[in-house]
Amino acid sequence: MGKGKKGGKRMSKKQLAEKLEGFFTTQPEKTFSYKEIFRTLKLNTHPLKMLAIDLMEEMAWDDFLTKVSDHSYRLNQMGQVVEGLFRRKGNGKNSFIPDGSDKPIFVSERNSMSALNGDRVKVSLMARRQKHIKEAQVIEILQRSRDQFVGKLRVEKNIAFLVTQENLFANDILIPRNKLKGGQTNDKVVVKVSKWPDENHKNIIGEVVDVLGKTGDNDAEMHTILAQYGLPYKYPKAVEDAAERISGEITKQDLAEREDFRQVFTCTIDPKDAKDFDDALSIREVSKGIWEVGIHIADVTHYVTEKSIIDKEAQKRATSVYLVDRTIPMLPERLCNFICSLRPDEEKLCYSVIVEMDVDGFIRSQRIVHTVIKSNRRYAYEEVQQLLEDNGVVDGTGQPAPAPHKGGYKGEHAKELIMLDTLAKKLREERFKNGAVKFDSEELHFDVDEKGKPIRCYFKRSKDANKLIEEFMLLANRTVAESVGKVKKSAKAKTLPYRVHDNPDPQKLENLKDFIVKFGYKMKTAGTKGQTARSLNRLMEAVDGTDEQKLIQTVALRAMMKAKYTIYNIGHFGLAFDYYTHFTSPIRRYPDMMVHRLLTRYAKGGRSANKDYYERLCEHSSDMEQVAANAERDSIKYKMVEFMGEHIGEEFDAHISGIQSYGIYCEIDENHCEGMVPMHDLDDDYYDFDEKNYCLVGRRHHHKYQLGDPIRIKVAQANLEKRQLDFTLVD
Repeated sequence: MGKGKKGGKRMSKKQLAEKLEGFFTTQPEKTFSYKEIFRTLKLNTHPLKMLAIDLMEEMAWDDFLTKVSDHSYRLNQMGQVVEGLFRRKGNGKNSFIPDGSDKPIFVSERNSMSALNGDRVKVSLMARRQKHIKEAQVIEILQRSRDQFVGKLRVEKNIAFLVTQENLFANDILIPRNKLKGGQTNDKVVVKVSKWPDENHKNIIGEVVDVLGKTGDNDAEMHTILAQYGLPYKYPKAVEDAAERISGEITKQDLAEREDFRQVFTCTIDPKDAKDFDDALSIREVSKGIWEVGIHIADVTHYVTEKSIIDKEAQKRATSVYLVDRTIPMLPERLCNFICSLRPDEEKLCYSVIVEMDVDGFIRSQRIVHTVIKSNRRYAYEEVQQLLEDNGVVDGTGQPAPAPHKGGYKGEHAKELIMLDTLAKKLREERFKNGAVKFDSEELHFDVDEKGKPIRCYFKRSKDANKLIEEFMLLANRTVAESVGKVKKSAKAKTLPYRVHDNPDPQKLENLKDFIVKFGYKMKTAGTKGQTARSLNRLMEAVDGTDEQKLIQTVALRAMMKAKYTIYNIGHFGLAFDYYTHFTSPIRRYPDMMVHRLLTRYAKGGRSANKDYYERLCEHSSDMEQVAANAERDSIKYKMVEFMGEHIGEEFDAHISGIQSYGIYCEIDENHCEGMVPMHDLDDDYYDFDEKNYCLVGRRHHHKYQLGDPIRIKVAQANLEKRQLDFTLVD
């Protein structure tokens, strides 16, 4: 090697491999990026860098290294026997997720030992065959994820079977005839496993514990969805009886201990079909240009004492579940729809955040207090929206109502509602200035008849009236979180469940940045949280109304992390808040009840609560939130398929909403119902799946199907049993 030239020119493949092995072996815990590896090993030439990348790819294939991202590796320290979670697929392509990793390892059906989805298992990693993927073999089932399953009953002469919708098992569950509990063929039932497979027999044996009803019956199908996710579909009588014994009477002592807001204008604003009103707003002018806004939240924990039978049931459920045609409440109906619900013209106990603001939205003071209120009026969102528009508000512009004419604003309590809207818009403007992410979401809704049959399907967009409520709820949640979490540098904050939202996945943000360049857009991925958020907002504004809007919004959303509950505060990226919690919905969310209790405790000078206990409750609440969201999605899917079942053979304009290796997901523009064009329908070419660019590309004709593309489809099949909608392409 000549003196002064770049190092490593003549290094052989074997020498470089040894160098890389030594580098990773001496630092087994660390993850290294390409840049760090090149710099440390002095790999200064392009051929050496390319050789190193190829070698690391081979080392990862041989399980010497673990690929952490597209541009980073670490030493693989996994042993031959590993514990983790089993993921079962209906097509037999099962996988194993090792503890501490998100990289799945393939498990064939013959090596699965009848493990079920979510089971905790121990596996033996199989020796890698050349040019074959990594495989594992289940050697022990450590913990079953569940022992109850739901499905359709098939009763034969001597034996019965449970057929599950997800094809969970290689063989159906066998049910002895004397364990059917009156169930008949085609009934939807819940079955409890009484005997798991072992070395002597391969079948699972169970018994019917509940008959849900006939397949196709609306109640039976909705209960099936709940049962599939292990969610309750009926309320325990003992808990309902305990709720019936609560009087709901407001005593003189209650009034003496609370601030009285019964004479201040107060209202609730909710969806028109809501029954549980857990928040109300009051407003009054306390001096020239200074307004006091009360954000009043139902004082649920005044009635539900900790560790009572009602509290234990609420804790287990952790959230209310909202299916298309029903709500499965967290609390018994007597509490959520009557005693705690902030119904008009009834005195109610609340936990309130009271803020004084000037007309520019600047907060001059705030306090958190127990109150008593009396709501003057119950509004639906549509009524408030109409009142705002009647007084000159143009929805979506972010502008408040203009000054009134001589006769004042039109409508009862218009002055108060318009001032609430004005202040909310100031708060919203400030939030976005501070770096909140602007994703305006739409929600799919169905109108159903008395039998639960969908008769109309449409998207609901959040309007100014919705945003008014949203902004004051955000303010209350932030104020409460700051009151506990924001302490002097030397002091230690007391335990509180926070609602946190981590920064976007850096690799996915980089992918987004590279992806949008093709459409002529740019964005910043480096810098502070606020800079990243503002760059995202500029991108969303730039694509608004363009052909690629849906595509880029979808890719951007996929870069976002999921919000969750934890006592370890890292702030909320999406809202651009350093401190945020959930305080405003204790009727339907258990974390809000936890926060109410801790606030009351700390207001009385109580010590900080047990961290481990509350973190466990936070984890459970986050898990249950996800389960409830999945059940809600399945109920929407069911109603979507039921609704489109009336339109078989009809053609619609649609756009591509998802690309997978097995087909194209399309969303109908007119009603937003989503179905799939299976891969076998694309018979004009052989298509390759370009995962990074969200498209399928034909090998011969180079025809491309891209996420977001407009497309014309025909409804081919609506399978209610599988909740599956199949489309075909129209030329």
